[in-house]
Amino acid sequence: MNDSKKTILIVEDSIVQALAVQLLLEQCGLNVVRATSGEQGLSLARETKPDLILLDIQLPGIDGFQFCRLMRDDASMLNIPIILFTVYDDQEMFRKGLAGGTIDFIPKDAFYTSVLLETLKQMGIIKNNFGRINYQNN
Repeated sequence: MNDSKKTILIVEDSIVQALAVQLLLEQCGLNVVRATSGEQGLSLARETKPDLILLDIQLPGIDGFQFCRLMRDDASMLNIPIILFTVYDDQEMFRKGLAGGTIDFIPKDAFYTSVLLETLKQMGIIKNNFGRINYQNN
């Protein structure tokens, strides 16, 4: 992985949503890799060792919670932060995600782009220079 350019792994079965997030993150100067299933995501995580994983809960094959357990059972991937990125927005899902080792929970709502960018800024993954980025959801 290139230290000058952070890598984000998006594990999302909706290609349209994954592409929208990918374009947003690439505008911030990030490398983005995508997986459409939990199994493919695990394989890409092992291969790329991303700086962060954006993870949907509802996936074909293993779901997001199983993905987290498998990630946390692998010592080589234990320290990769995972953010749940999902349509679910209830406290039970949030608690289950945190218990599974995720660091944050971003609902896919009307504000997700600004919340995601601010979260990545606070984590130091992106710089505070995304003034030209379109915050509007496509």
